[in-house]
Amino acid sequence: MPTDLSASASTTPPADRPSAPPTDPLVGLFAEESRARAFAAVALGADTPAKVVERAGLSPRDATVALRRLLSQDVITDDGGLAVAYDHFRQRARAHRAPAENHGSGDEGTEAVLRTFVRGGRLVRLPAQWQRKLIVLRHIAEQTFEPGVEYPERIVNEKLRAWCEDAPVDHATLRRYLVDLHHLTRQHGVYRRPSEA
Repeated sequence: MPTDLSASASTTPPADRPSAPPTDPLVGLFAEESRARAFAAVALGADTPAKVVERAGLSPRDATVALRRLLSQDVITDDGGLAVAYDHFRQRARAHRAPAENHGSGDEGTEAVLRTFVRGGRLVRLPAQWQRKLIVLRHIAEQTFEPGVEYPERIVNEKLRAWCEDAPVDHATLRRYLVDLHHLTRQHGVYRRPSEA
């Protein structure tokens, strides 16, 4: 059995794993050790090139080159002293943030509740506050069951289980709430969402 894992490792990613996205320029900026060390020194309070040399353990030349590159990429500033450009990082974070999920309710208050408790078609958890719980349960009913269509209990359970993956609530609890709130009617093991649920 070979002990060198690099010799036996495949260079192509498995088919079920997507290839890595292009490297973020910020990652590339910090891939160079001298720049990472200079940045860390500034983040920890080194406000002059001499202090960066001392705290980062870099030669004056390496520190100067690293600081010049960090300044050119706007990750540090030099307005009377070196400092981290925290606003630059905040702007990058906002720019790379995934857009808020739209559940199609048309109401911002409802959307805020659904963004908190429903993500990617899955229930994160049921809200403790009753009004919010009603919003989430109505959404689940509307997204899961067509009005007027009859569903056997097995199908209802299957559809509700999909909502409950990784949630601290089970499908039976959801089903009981939906029936109790008249989002579903039940008769002889057959469930139906009323036209005006």
